[in-house]
Amino acid sequence: MSELRLELMAEAHLDDFEGLLDDPDVLRFTRLPDPPAPGFSREWYARYQAGRQDGSRQAFAAVAPDGTFLGVALAPHIDAEAREMELGYLVAPAARGRGVGTEMLRQLTAWAFAEGQALRATLLIDVANVASQVVATRAGYLLEGVLRSTYFKQGARSDVQIWSRLPTDS
Repeated sequence: MSELRLELMAEAHLDDFEGLLDDPDVLRFTRLPDPPAPGFSREWYARYQAGRQDGSRQAFAAVAPDGTFLGVALAPHIDAEAREMELGYLVAPAARGRGVGTEMLRQLTAWAFAEGQALRATLLIDVANVASQVVATRAGYLLEGVLRSTYFKQGARSDVQIWSRLPTDS
């Protein structure tokens, strides 16, 4: 699915973003709170708006040519001095299994290297999230290893894989 575009996350996307917060896989495999508190999506959006202003984070909505919301592509951590970015993606349940995640990540990575001038992009993927690992591979990321007991959520710790891509990777 190459026919999608990333557009800056805006208030108009918040209802669709809230729909992602109802998805058990999004809540299981991300750092989003489970369950999200009332008003979480607006607080999340405000943090990303502030991050857009100070250069510390960025968020995009992925939309189909007809305007259908497909998910969110984001840079939750940007280190401008080191020229490194952590990237991530959330694919709407109705858009899964069609290459949307791969295309979102390809476009987000291209943005990180071109506009963000990153020299290193990383992904942190839960070891149990096989679908996301497939997306990373298809988007040209290399598995570097496992960070043991890194995530702490709801009283439990879990392992994550770290994946990376450099502008020089083919």
